[in-house]
Amino acid sequence: MITPLPRYTHFFAALSITATALLALSGCNNATKANVDNHSVTPPITMRSSAVQAVVGDYADEGYAKRAQGYDWVGVVIRAEGNEQIDIKVRARSDVKKPTCHFDGKATLMGQDDAHGIIFETIANDSKVFLQFKGDKLTIDSQDQYALNYFCSGGGTIVGDYKKLSGKLELN
Repeated sequence: MITPLPRYTHFFAALSITATALLALSGCNNATKANVDNHSVTPPITMRSSAVQAVVGDYADEGYAKRAQGYDWVGVVIRAEGNEQIDIKVRARSDVKKPTCHFDGKATLMGQDDAHGIIFETIANDSKVFLQFKGDKLTIDSQDQYALNYFCSGGGTIVGDYKKLSGKLELN
């Protein structure tokens, strides 16, 4: 059987080009300021980037809106973890059955542009994982489409689309 190419092949190619360009340009952001009078070095002030601030929030898949009818759902909680890093917690419904998905991790800002939104990257199960934030949508994908099945039971995966919630994720 021939394995089809990952569904986001064009996305990864564009991401690679974008990341390379952003890394080349970001060298000036890491400079330190030297005080000529006493020869001390003052590190730059650490502030959360606007990209990190923009993605902080709670996200859920489409099953979350139907949770009162008993639908299973997966939610993603994103919190700031420094100026270019986020903390990720993936949780699934746990009130009526054993949770189907669970993942904790941190991801680093890769870059952002109008075409792709804001991209973060992490490693999970020995595979690069991309979190793409565009508008109120989060898309989680990996170079190895099966690597993220490990974090879910029953054939589930954390790969997919999630919509930003206006409030906090209700785990029950």
